[in-house]
Parts: sequence; C-alpha cells; structure tokens
Amino acid sequence: VAEVIAMTDPEALKAVVRRHRPDLVIPEIEALAVDALAELEAEGICVIPTARATAVTMNRDRIRDLATTELGLRTARFAYASNASDLASAAAGLGWPVVVKPVMSSSGKGQSVVRGPEEIDAAWEAAMAGARGAGELVIVEEFLHFELEITLLTVKQWQGPTLFCPPIGHIQEQGDYQCSWQPAQMPAAALAAAQAMARSVTENLGGAGLFGVEFFLCKKTSSSSDKPEELEVIFSELSPRPHDTGLVTLVGQNLSEFELHLRAVLGLPIPSIHSLGAAASRVILADTDGAAVSYDGVKEALSETDTQVLLFGKQQARPQRRMGVALARGSSEAEARRKADTAAAHILVRASS
Repeated sequence: VAEVIAMTDPEALKAVVRRHRPDLVIPEIEALAVDALAELEAEGICVIPTARATAVTMNRDRIRDLATTELGLRTARFAYASNASDLASAAAGLGWPVVVKPVMSSSGKGQSVVRGPEEIDAAWEAAMAGARGAGELVIVEEFLHFELEITLLTVKQWQGPTLFCPPIGHIQEQGDYQCSWQPAQMPAAALAAAQAMARSVTENLGGAGLFGVEFFLCKKTSSSSDKPEELEVIFSELSPRPHDTGLVTLVGQNLSEFELHLRAVLGLPIPSIHSLGAAASRVILADTDGAAVSYDGVKEALSETDTQVLLFGKQQARPQRRMGVALARGSSEAEARRKADTAAAHILVRASS
C-alpha cells in the first residue's frame, strides 16, 4: 500500500499513520512535520529513532545547543541571528570569513561563505530562500581550516553496544556532498575521540538505528616546534538516518548503511562491521533544467571492474541536482576515487524543458 501526502502537513501525516497503525515509523526525509511525530509517539507509535531525535537533528540550533551546552562537545564557534543587522554583528565578532546557514535546511540549501561585511545582505537573502519553514533564524559559524571532514556512521542498538563503521572521508561544496571514500585514514586517537562524541550524542537522543555523525579534523596549534602535529576533532552535525556520504558502504562494507539501519531497528544481530577494502563514491549531477530525464554514457561508466552506477529515478532535473552516484572499489583509496570519478564523468543527464 502506498499513499502520497505532503509530509510537512501535520494533519495529513497523523491521519495516514493513524489509518494504517504501523509497527514502526521510520522518517527518511528532513522536510516533515516533527511535532506530529511527537504526538503520534505519545499515542504509542514507535518513531525511529525517536520523535525527539528527529526534531532535534532537523534544527541546527537545537542540535548545536545540545552538543555544546548539554554535552560539552567541541564545535565551531557560532552565534545566531534573526536579521541581517544581527548577522553582520555576529559575523564580525567571530572573524572573517564565516559560514552562514539557515537553522532549518538540508543538502546545503541556503548556505554560504561570507568573506566580508559587504556580502552580509546577500548571505541573509540566500539563507531565507533556502530555509525550511517560516522561521527567520540563521546560524553563523567560524570558518574552520580543516584537514579532513568525516562521517562516522554510528549504529545504536536497542540492546547491545553502540557500533561504528570505518570512518568515511568526504568533500562538500556549498554544503552538499560531492564525493566520499572509505576507510578514511586518520590517527587512532582522533578516531577514538570521534567515537566517544558520537556515542555521547546518540545515547542522549535515544532509540535505535543508524546515525550519520559528521566531524571536522583540524590541526591543533602548538607553541612548540618539536612536537608532532595533532588533530583536533570538532563535532559538526548529525542525521538520524542513513547518510548520503554513506552510499559508499554499498561497496565498501560487509553490511551497507541501509542493512545496518534495518538490523538495528528490528533488533537483529550485527556480528561485525568491517571494510571490504578501499571504496569511493562520486555524485552524478545534472547541468540542465527539465523533465523526461534520460541518461547517456551508462555503458561506458560500467566498463571498468568493480564499478557500479545508481540512478535515483528523479523525474525533474535542474543544474547541480544529484541524479545518481557512481561507486567503485580499488586496490587503494586513490584508485577507488579515480574509478568513481571516471564513472560519474561518463554519465550525461539529459532532460527536456
């Protein structure tokens, strides 16, 4: 049975859940009526991981306040602004450049890097245009010069210990994922610190399932020139569901992020999570506007060993919209990334206006 509703309509969302009385409600998108989920949970419906987790992670201000105030996690320095004037003051206090984001958005919508006061008005307008919901609030953050950005897929079980996938390195542009690779090479101490932070925040949010927890790894400043450089782990954000950067696990792990999410939610055993070797992903982007989407170059993309292409079946294309992903395995990180990049470059998205 399938029904199509506006997930942001709380009454429609409650009505469809009450009509079918599912054993589980598993939110897989961010644009939905989170208050309706809380009401359904109070009626005895099991929301994955919890209604609170879905609401907190959907709002950048709530997850940032939880991380800093309640859990004491290291994050980028930040402030909030409710108008362009406040934004200018907050940005000046943090030091240029800064990153400006709506507190409610996804996939980098409304995000911009602001290099000086002359760009504030444009950044405010971009944030308002990319925001979800009616609220006018943005978060402005210090610009971190990081060495690596990672996703640590974290599996919280109903019973049993919290588990972690091998770390995934990734690159974002305009706040949107472009490529990822696994396992990302990082010092053992930094990985342990990331795991401790991920465990702390997911235990606070509760429930069960897979969380995509994002971190920045930045060089620590040291006054001593003879000390080896250390990496500081800085919490960024998380999603209470399989993560776009985690698509690489479809070829890089014995259990993909989707399998892990399902096993955790259903209380099924997860004996081990391990890497199958170097793996990488690269997004396939549209560069045109229109419908009647078709693809050229699929045969060429699949011509190399250990390469896969997933096309998302979207019926509308627009410039820079993700339409699919290329996945590859290799004997090294460099080879896997090269193969994924080459496969994605073969795919041409066509659409008619």
